[in-house]
Amino acid sequence: MKRILGAIAAGVVAFSGIYALAASLNVSSNQLGAGTSVVASCTADTLTVTYGTLAYTSGTGYTVSALVIKDNTATPSWTGCNSQAYRVTLYQTGGGSLGEVTGTVSGVANTSGSSFTTATFGTAVNANLITGVAVVIGG
Repeated sequence: MKRILGAIAAGVVAFSGIYALAASLNVSSNQLGAGTSVVASCTADTLTVTYGTLAYTSGTGYTVSALVIKDNTATPSWTGCNSQAYRVTLYQTGGGSLGEVTGTVSGVANTSGSSFTTATFGTAVNANLITGVAVVIGG
């Protein structure tokens, strides 16, 4: 019986402590918010990604240090992407990141084949390991 009363007392004390901590958070409705917004794309065109610079190292193979993002559409419409921030991530099997680079789009024109080269990856990436790429333009 003493054990049961002790357990109940310990539960009451623990609950009181948690309640007191939660009460001290000072969360009010004017500090919380949520919402959604439609984000316009700088282009609806399909962009292609190719290796920019490849280097060969014996024992390692080919490594990638930069990528070329290109619009091959007959009548491209991606000058709205100029001055926009970009982030490019290279992925390996299983979805792990091999490398990421960020920068600002510059020099793209509304002519077929217009392109820009990304900044150089901090460490060259083994081309044999690349299974996917994600390109995000905007910011």
